[in-house]
Amino acid sequence: MTLFHRIARSLPASLSLLFSACSPLTTFDRLVPKDGGGRRVARTLAYGPDARQTLDIYVPRAAGSGARPVVIFFYGGSWNSGTRTGYAFVGRALAAQGFTVVIPDYRLVPAIRYPAFVEDGAAAVRWTRAHIARYGGDPSRLVLMGHSAGAYIAAMLAVDDRWLGRDRQAVRGLVGLAGPYDFAPFDVDVSRAAFGTWPRPMETQPVHWAGAGDPPALLLVGGEDKTVLPRNSEALAARLREGGVPVTLCSYPKLSHVGLILSVARPFRGRAPVVADVASFVRQVTR
Repeated sequence: MTLFHRIARSLPASLSLLFSACSPLTTFDRLVPKDGGGRRVARTLAYGPDARQTLDIYVPRAAGSGARPVVIFFYGGSWNSGTRTGYAFVGRALAAQGFTVVIPDYRLVPAIRYPAFVEDGAAAVRWTRAHIARYGGDPSRLVLMGHSAGAYIAAMLAVDDRWLGRDRQAVRGLVGLAGPYDFAPFDVDVSRAAFGTWPRPMETQPVHWAGAGDPPALLLVGGEDKTVLPRNSEALAARLREGGVPVTLCSYPKLSHVGLILSVARPFRGRAPVVADVASFVRQVTR
């Protein structure tokens, strides 16, 4: 089942009908009521030369004192689909909590393979470090967050210093929603397309790199997720804990894979306290 169909099945019938001929999350984002406490202040800023290497920035509407913690959110889509324009509801929800929020696009399969999307994530983080102060963000207090394939990108940047080098010092925390962290060998079409040509499969797995010295993590899963099984988050949590890294693993019993990210949107927030849990974690690790 494609992401399109999973999203449509997660929505009320009245909304699902509108998805028959449109990009599902872009349509969802256009229609869904958003948090009034957050606003987009920049769009399509280039962090690299490729057309996909652009990002949007969201900030709180209320003026605050001092530089704000920064959340960099990577969306999912099996590494082969997705666009930042479908996630304004995430940007505004987190900005309303008092954070500066960056949502990058990144290059997609089949035009590229691993590690290009991780490299793009690293480039977006470095751009953020260099430029986010002009948008009220603190470049020394970053939290990497993602859903599904985006959680994979966030996790690789957080636990494997090959990508960020010294810039990883600014990463105060990792928030992963339904991330694939331990999925080798590559036995499904999606993972084969993204990773199948890499000669050393274990190098692609966040659990291979996780350990002592990594930033604290909040790992969120849906109890009804049949797309990325919760054992991925359990494995990453176990590896981090072995290294003495603080980890919180939360399971929301009635949420599916897509339901987890849709619960960030205002109309579905009653399904699970995802926004509140993420905001509490970000505040804690960026104090």
